[in-house]
Amino acid sequence: MDHALRLSYADILKKTVQIATVDQPRLQAIRLYPVCDLESGHFLVLATGWDKQRWMDTILFHARLVGNQVVIEEDNFEEGLTQVLIAEGIDKADIVNNRQPSPLSSKL
Repeated sequence: MDHALRLSYADILKKTVQIATVDQPRLQAIRLYPVCDLESGHFLVLATGWDKQRWMDTILFHARLVGNQVVIEEDNFEEGLTQVLIAEGIDKADIVNNRQPSPLSSKL
């Protein structure tokens, strides 16, 4: 894979998860945190805090950069972040939803 493409995709993923944590309304005491590990290729949005009477600690979004593909493990945002990734420059053909069988999943 082209190193520049990998770097660009990593930059897009990092920017997307960082913006997603800033643009969320704070109706409850739940905080969103971006987690970007460039070395392992994992990009997450974590949600933690009190949801009424219950403690919440969950992954809202998780993508992995594997080779020249972005594997979406979780996307629990209302409108999803996949379309944002495409709009930011990730080729739609390079995005794999891990909930669907693909040739890539046998290599992971």
